[in-house]
Order: sequence, then structure tokens, then C-alpha cells
Amino acid sequence: MQRVCFTLKLRESTLPEYLDRHKNVWPEMQEALRATGWTNYTLFLGPDSTLIGYVEVQDFNAAREGMKAFPVNERWQAEMLPFFDSSAKADDAMQPLTEVFHLD
Repeated sequence: MQRVCFTLKLRESTLPEYLDRHKNVWPEMQEALRATGWTNYTLFLGPDSTLIGYVEVQDFNAAREGMKAFPVNERWQAEMLPFFDSSAKADDAMQPLTEVFHLD
């Protein structure tokens, strides 16, 4: 099982709406994440509107690619795109951080 942590940069001006949207993530989106192996998926808000994500998956790249097969993911990504300080969809912009230490 891979433990993956990643960061994304949110536009500060859109932060309140982004947080509001994540209070009610579409059930179909949650089902797609589960179907592609996303477990313990958590998003944290860091300083300067930095989004910090954590997920446990068998294969991070395969899980991201698997999400592309779900139409709900395409709709979700399109709706989320304006919230990010990037022209890439969040699924494509996620870059895993290097794990330095893990206490089991």
C-alpha cells in the first residue's frame, strides 16, 4: 500500500467556496474514488491556501488514471478547476511528496 501526500495551490479568493463545496462531495464522486482504490483520502488546508492531500492506494498513478474513466470525475474536475492556482486539473497537478519518515 502506498501512502501518498501531495500539495496543490488554491486561489485565496475562492477559498470559502472551495471549502463549502467539500462539505457535500457528490456521492457518485465518493463512490468513484472508492472504486479506484482511494482509501483514507484526506485534504488539509495549510498556510497561504496550500491544499495538502493524503491518500493510501495500491498504485497512485493507476488510481489517478482509473478516475479518468468515470464521467463524474470529469464533471468534478471541471467544476474544481477555477479554485486552483493552475491551469491543470487537480488530478494531473498532484505531485507526490517524498516520504522522509514513517512511524508504524
